[in-house]
Amino acid sequence: MSKISRIAGAILGAVALTGSLAACGGDSLEKEKGGSDSAGAAGGKGTLVVGAAAFTESKVLAELYAQILSDAGYKTSVTTVKNRELYEPSLEKGEIDVVPEYAATIAEFLNAKVNGPKAPDEKPVASGDVNATVAALTGLAGPRGLKVLPAGAAVDQNAFAVSREFAEKNKLKTLSDLGKSKLKVKIAAGDECEVRPFCAPGLKKVYGIDVAGIDPKGVGTPQAKQAVKDGDDQLVLTTTTDAVLDGLVFLEDDKKLQNADNVLPVVNAKDAGAKEIADALDKLTKVLTTEDLAELNRKVDAERAKPQDAAKAYLESKGLLKK
Repeated sequence: MSKISRIAGAILGAVALTGSLAACGGDSLEKEKGGSDSAGAAGGKGTLVVGAAAFTESKVLAELYAQILSDAGYKTSVTTVKNRELYEPSLEKGEIDVVPEYAATIAEFLNAKVNGPKAPDEKPVASGDVNATVAALTGLAGPRGLKVLPAGAAVDQNAFAVSREFAEKNKLKTLSDLGKSKLKVKIAAGDECEVRPFCAPGLKKVYGIDVAGIDPKGVGTPQAKQAVKDGDDQLVLTTTTDAVLDGLVFLEDDKKLQNADNVLPVVNAKDAGAKEIADALDKLTKVLTTEDLAELNRKVDAERAKPQDAAKAYLESKGLLKK
């Protein structure tokens, strides 16, 4: 499932308030062929199963985790699971030991699981403040046997882009600039943008942007981007790790309308709570950027690199593998 597809349902059900990552559909655990299975077999520190959701970025992150843990002496394998509703209980049970997660999304998922399906709407725990969001997540995760490791700078959340020409003509660098310009804008997005708090309603409320309408061409699709390039629409909804902008530029979310979906590892506290595991993963977390993630996505989606190959090349380029 593509990143775009998962975003389309991001504010339904248990993840009602998260705008950048939703669980993908599916109903079974599926071992990822050709992943890092048996990596680090010579190591004597034990075996770790890294879970991945069924979209490119999650698979790449899982490979990064598996390979850096393998390098630290663990035998690792990557298992792809179709949706969060399946892999999160597996993480609690210890069937999966580690998953790459997104702070705000998993926080609201657990908020709904613990406090009921209406909790993300009525008493949200996630916000644009990553520290507060991670603190809330930690409080929800601990009693479920989960340990939340530190978040990094890499973030995958909703983002809005305009054509470079439009930005230069109107001196736009931020969404605040667009609001102050009083320009009428049509947004190329999914039709749900009209009602979701992180899309048109939030742009109006937080930034005072004059939204003239929604052009339902999808989230970050080639058709949506082309409509903005052609001037039919002025703003396109995509994500911060979209590496295929081609003449478009992001407008900074300077008032933090979007929740803090920074990437972070979540582990089974009993089976993978060791300091050595946290230290190994933290080496990656401290280095990985949003731009790095976008480039890794591009290599896999556009250049057809295998996630494990893209991950290995990245880790080697950063000096994070001993081999």
